[in-house]
Amino acid sequence: MIRRYAALDTSNMKRVLLQPAYVLHRRSYRETSYLVELFTPEYGRLTVVASGVRSPRSAMQGLLQPFVPLLVSWVGKGELMRLTQVDVNGLMQHLQADCLFAGFYLNELLMALLQKWDAHPDLYAVYEKTITALQFSTLEQKTLRVFEKTLLQELGYGLLGASDVSLHHAFLPDKYYRYIHEQGFVVCDGMNEANTGNIFSGKSLIAILKEDWQQEDCLLDAKRLMRLAFAPLLGMKVIHSRRLFM
Repeated sequence: MIRRYAALDTSNMKRVLLQPAYVLHRRSYRETSYLVELFTPEYGRLTVVASGVRSPRSAMQGLLQPFVPLLVSWVGKGELMRLTQVDVNGLMQHLQADCLFAGFYLNELLMALLQKWDAHPDLYAVYEKTITALQFSTLEQKTLRVFEKTLLQELGYGLLGASDVSLHHAFLPDKYYRYIHEQGFVVCDGMNEANTGNIFSGKSLIAILKEDWQQEDCLLDAKRLMRLAFAPLLGMKVIHSRRLFM
């Protein structure tokens, strides 16, 4: 059953009904409410006020938390909306240990890098698929790398777009390439530069391009490459969940 808050005067307000969503973050607001950051397929990231949910009589507090698939409705003007309905939209995900930290990592990246009201339906689908994959007891690093790669593509900083035919033929497995932000990859002379800083083997880049994660060194190179690509986008923003892995 869909639970409702007190009726609001929504004349001349924008009304959105039953939008799929995940909670990225929530924080206390006034005495009994939350400010909730949502990620939705059609409206991207947005902030809603969940009024009265911190009351002892409210059943909403247990739903408005990360990794729970929801259907939400809101009304409002401007950037800050008011939540009016919320219900579970499928199976609740139970993340544990490193998989839980990984889920927080995904949410922090979306909070830090997505502009509000910028729709990313393909990214939402990959996020949902990733959260489902994180239900397992052991964290698969390839799960994070695929999400990171998709996020960069959605932001317009795709490193190795699978549709770029010329890029498929640009890397040679026995060569080494230096990654330069906003420029791409340039070939390097000398094997002594391999696997240090921003240098990658052609073999690893080809594997990352194809999302072939069979080799451990490819996964490590992919992680290093993603860190390099995200660093200038994040700037001074701190991703706290990385410390949890440590």
